[in-house]
Amino acid sequence: MVILEHSFHSSQWIWKEFDLKSDEQAKELAKKHHTCKKWIEDVKTNKTNSLEMYTGTPNEEVMWGSLVYLQNAEEKNNRHVFHFYLTRNELVTANLDLSKLDFANVKAMKEKMHHSETPIEGFLVLIGEIMAHFLMEIDKFEERLRDLLWEIKERNNTQILDQTARTDHELLIWKNLIIPMMEIRMAVEEAFGDDVMEGKQFKRTKRRIERARSIIREYEEEIDALLDLENVVSTHRGNEIMKTLTVITTLFTPVMALGAIWGMNFKHMPELEWKYGYLFSGIVIGSATFALYVFLKKKGWMGDILAVGSKKSFFK
Repeated sequence: MVILEHSFHSSQWIWKEFDLKSDEQAKELAKKHHTCKKWIEDVKTNKTNSLEMYTGTPNEEVMWGSLVYLQNAEEKNNRHVFHFYLTRNELVTANLDLSKLDFANVKAMKEKMHHSETPIEGFLVLIGEIMAHFLMEIDKFEERLRDLLWEIKERNNTQILDQTARTDHELLIWKNLIIPMMEIRMAVEEAFGDDVMEGKQFKRTKRRIERARSIIREYEEEIDALLDLENVVSTHRGNEIMKTLTVITTLFTPVMALGAIWGMNFKHMPELEWKYGYLFSGIVIGSATFALYVFLKKKGWMGDILAVGSKKSFFK
């Protein structure tokens, strides 16, 4: 078992890394407090976010739970969960692997924990470092979102709509990761009292969580606007297509109707014997089609379907 001891003046606290496979460690830890046994059971079975606390005895408050600190955007079960058990004297974690966080500065984090007066502050340093990694990943997400903004204008199609939906899903994952962080911050205050709110690490971590939450909220509004824009463009194009097909069908109605009449094989049809019957039928069909076109144009039902699309148009 890896034990890290941190001291600040006369105070000292311990950070222990709990081995999930060690029955000996489990028995030793279970003797300390009646909540330890429940936490150990949760550690071995829980693979998602959870949070519980015990505040029945003054100065012996306990907070424990599990936290998803890494989630793959493509695979539901590809995630990493660590478990924590926090008291006023000790921090115990299990299954925590900070090397999986590309932007986590483990050395700087341990230095801050070394200067923390209590395990509560040390735990908040740990949470703050995970949040710092989240913020760096969100910056990368921002770059992809910026590219998507311009792709919608330059190449708006089904593929872009699918990409927008994927981006919206990824944003929901980030929101899902940050919400438990907010709950932990509030639970620390609830479990250990107002004193922890005055600590530097509590304030820093709180502001980091609020910053991430604000950014996510802004991106959420941005993606909603993108989806609304995509809906407007798709609706406009759909209407134009339907209007064009309707007008074309209407314009060709005389052709189909008169063609059907003169295509009949009745014996007594005077037009069959006319010398200029073919020319006559062509003129009648053409005149009827043109008259129908003028009628639709005067009514304003043609719109701009026959106009050449501008290269600067957003709906090209």
